Amino acid sequence: MASSSTTSQLIEKADVALKAGQLKDAEKLYEQVLTTSSSGNVNTTDSSIQQQHLRDQETALVKLGEIYRDQGNADALSNVITQSRAFMSSTAKAKTAKLIRTLLDFFSSIPDSYDVQKRTLTDNIAWAKTEKRIFLKHSLETRLVGLQLETQQYRPALTLIDRLLTELKRLDDKMILTEVHLLESRVYRGIGNMAKAKAALTSSRTAANSIYCPPLLQAALDLQSGILHAEDKDYTTAYSYFYEAFENLSAQGEEGLRGGALGALKYMLLCKVMLNLPEDVNSLLTIKLAAKYAQMRDVESMRAIARAHQERNLSDFEKALRDYRDELSSDSTIRSHLASLYDNLLEQNLLRIIEPYSVVEIAHVAELVGQERQGVESKLSQMILDKVFYGVLDQGRGCLLVFDEPEADVRLFVSSVLFTPRGCVLP
Repeated sequence: MASSSTTSQLIEKADVALKAGQLKDAEKLYEQVLTTSSSGNVNTTDSSIQQQHLRDQETALVKLGEIYRDQGNADALSNVITQSRAFMSSTAKAKTAKLIRTLLDFFSSIPDSYDVQKRTLTDNIAWAKTEKRIFLKHSLETRLVGLQLETQQYRPALTLIDRLLTELKRLDDKMILTEVHLLESRVYRGIGNMAKAKAALTSSRTAANSIYCPPLLQAALDLQSGILHAEDKDYTTAYSYFYEAFENLSAQGEEGLRGGALGALKYMLLCKVMLNLPEDVNSLLTIKLAAKYAQMRDVESMRAIARAHQERNLSDFEKALRDYRDELSSDSTIRSHLASLYDNLLEQNLLRIIEPYSVVEIAHVAELVGQERQGVESKLSQMILDKVFYGVLDQGRGCLLVFDEPEADVRLFVSSVLFTPRGCVLP
């Protein structure tokens, strides 16, 4: 029993040192627990003592991971994950997967740790394969696909997904199959193949329907459904999916916040703006679930966009994009839809300015709209080609000539019908 009390006492001392801010001492004590547990000093047939050692070892691994996460030390965190293999060899496979997932999650708080994460995952995938831990191998490969997706390495991600799907279908592992199909949908959406993105999402939902789907995974499915509907400009349906995801994630507390509750709320606000209902943004933020996010910069950024859109003010829109660059540009979905919204707002402003004129200088239009002349000229040219209005750009004089919309000549159509020989078909 002495060995068990030794590791437990070490854990207690390490916890006290950690609370006192003595990180070096805490680190040494936690490492000592791992050394004691793996050096053969713990020789006993008492199952309760063995279980206590495993619990102490797990605690030491997680605490060390938290220390290195807070220090931003990705290499040391990677070493902790490697050290955990001794623990993983002597514990249940489900517990093993949970521990390594917890340790890998710590990387998300460490900036510029992609290379270390990739190396750590690759090494542990090889170890899991050697040890014939198939479930752990699939779990780590799924994590690697997610990492490749975040760094926009779509081709390697698709290659790994194809191999994973072949193995998972043979094993009929519906849970991981749901996750991998969802990742496949996100990858295809990233490369712009919407048809395959929708097909992969359908496969993911089909797999999810045959099992109990955890709330976070269900929310991720709803988020992806909303994103794909938004790509099709069906913002009403997209909003309903985003609301389902937000409601689901909000119910998970802190875990839901990490899982994307704030992102789902931003997508809901985006849909309101894209539906030309910017006045609904403030009322949406008064509901109970959304109220706690109302003062966050991410939400403030969408509120600023809604105000600019409501007032049709292009300069305020640009100011919001500048002031909240990180909040509005980091998400590719929000970035692409705001680019479309900006284009529409510019178009509306140009139509309002040129409406009273039959001839107007392009430089004057550019000055009124607050844009560079070349950009305004390019946009006017595009609008003419798209038949948004009828006109001609006179580049020699630097003017825009605006025409009335031509009326269709009904007499010409009627005469062509009356004098068409029988049996002939009009083109």
